[in-house]
Amino acid sequence: MPTPTVQAFFDPATNTVTYLVSDPATGHAAIIDPVLDHDAESGRSTTASADAVLAEAEGRGLKPVWLLETHAHADHLSAGDHLRKRTGAPIGVGARITEVQETFADRFGVEHPGSEVFDRLFADGDRFTLGELEVEVIHTPGHTPACISYRIGDAVFVGDTLFMPDFGTARADFPGGDATTLYGSIQRILALPDETRVFVGHDYLPKDGRTHFAWETTVGAERDGNIHVGGGKGEADFVAMRSARDATLPPPKLLEPALRANIRAGATG
Repeated sequence: MPTPTVQAFFDPATNTVTYLVSDPATGHAAIIDPVLDHDAESGRSTTASADAVLAEAEGRGLKPVWLLETHAHADHLSAGDHLRKRTGAPIGVGARITEVQETFADRFGVEHPGSEVFDRLFADGDRFTLGELEVEVIHTPGHTPACISYRIGDAVFVGDTLFMPDFGTARADFPGGDATTLYGSIQRILALPDETRVFVGHDYLPKDGRTHFAWETTVGAERDGNIHVGGGKGEADFVAMRSARDATLPPPKLLEPALRANIRAGATG
C-alpha cells in the first residue's frame, strides 16, 4: 500500500497535532489541522506555528496543495485561512460543517458565514488526490456532526475521534455530539487493517502513565488496547462511560474565540 511521508508538529499550548503529509513521488503535500497561535488574555493571534510548518515544507521542497480540517475545533483557532492566503491551497472540511456553522452563529449572535468560506465540502466516501496518493474521506461524527477522517495510503488521520490507546476517546457533549454516534464512527476506524497507521489530533498525558507526548499508533493497537473501546468493549458500556466522563469536563478555554474563527475557516478579521 502507498506510504505517505508524515511529519507532526505538536502545539503544547493546546495539545494539538498538525500534520504535514506528503507524497514522496511528487512532493505534493497536505497540511492537516493547522494551529493559529492565540493568547486568550490579550485576544491576539500570531502565525508562528503555521509559518514553521510552511518553512519545513519549503525546506523539503514540498508544495502544499491541500489544507484539510478534520472538524471545527473548539480548543484552538485554525490557521487555515492564513495558510490559504500564503499558499493558494484550498481548505477542505466535512460537508456537515453547515450544521456547526448554524449552531454556533446562532449561539454567538453572529451572521451565518456560509459554506463558501471553505473551498471543498467532503462527504463520506469522497476521494481526491494528493500527488499520486489517493485520499479517502470517512465521515466519523460523534464528537461533532461534521467530523471526518482522512485515509491516505497506509495512514488515517482521525482528528478528535480517537486518542492514543492509553488516553481513550474524544468527548461527545458539544452541540450535535453524541456518544452512540461516536462509538459507531470509532468502529469504522477499527475495521481498517491492523497495520494502518493512526494519527490522532491531540495528545494528553494519562495520570500515572507515560511522560512523553505521542500521536502515532495503529488500528491494531487501538482495537486491542484503547482504554475506552479496545478489547471489544460494547456500545452500552462506552456510552455510559462517555456520558459520565463528559459531565465532569469543563468547556475548552478557547471555545468561543475558536469557534467564532473556525466556522469561518479560521478567519479572525
